[in-house]
Amino acid sequence: MCESVDEVTQAVLAKNDGLAASLRDELAGRGVSLVNLLSSPGSGKTELLGRVLALAVERRIPVAALTADLATENDALRLARSGAPVKQLLTDGLCHLEARQLRDHVDSWLPDATALLFIENVGNLVCPAAYDLGESLRIVLMAVTEGEDKPLKYPTAFGSAHLVVLTKTDLAEPAGFDAAAFDAHVQRVNPGVEVVRSCARDGDGVDTLLERVLAARDGAPVHRPPLAPHPHGHIHEPTGEEARGASGLAAGRVS
Repeated sequence: MCESVDEVTQAVLAKNDGLAASLRDELAGRGVSLVNLLSSPGSGKTELLGRVLALAVERRIPVAALTADLATENDALRLARSGAPVKQLLTDGLCHLEARQLRDHVDSWLPDATALLFIENVGNLVCPAAYDLGESLRIVLMAVTEGEDKPLKYPTAFGSAHLVVLTKTDLAEPAGFDAAAFDAHVQRVNPGVEVVRSCARDGDGVDTLLERVLAARDGAPVHRPPLAPHPHGHIHEPTGEEARGASGLAAGRVS
């Protein structure tokens, strides 16, 4: 009997979830906090991550980064300027990272003393949102130049974020960015999530972002988004008030 596309997709995600759960447990045992960064291409996440890595190095925090792309090592070269250990991960055409790819690099490359591991996911707000990588913190970034309606257009990504970062805030006025509408849209799909404003060009928000990551690593309470992966990998389906606030997120719709 032939399997449907949905059945195949669910099987792929289930396998990924199992690997992610195993990796999460292994990293926790090694004292490593994994941070998964998701955004569209051009959001400025590489520049911002480079600033965060440099600040962590300056503070002598054992930090490392893996950066994923379909091709080139451009981002790894940029991030390496921070002084942190950095490795490029090429996805061989995949539009997202999967736990199996990450596992290979963690086993063969991750420095033993690492306390923070940042994953710069492939620039894409669709596919990466469905794949748990074993992260302890998922951060979704968006530039003001992308438009304030993006949380509504990509509710699964924004609805699964523990933290949202707004980038390139120095361009908000010339871009005609409606900050109030953006905040309302974020809260509609992910009630209670914090939004950090940032501008990598002048360093705004870099301190705050690193502080939030370190606080989560040290056991501070982390926001629970309506579409957060459970420790076992599968997506937490919202109920009650959560369900009304995040109606349709899992299907990629906004009520």
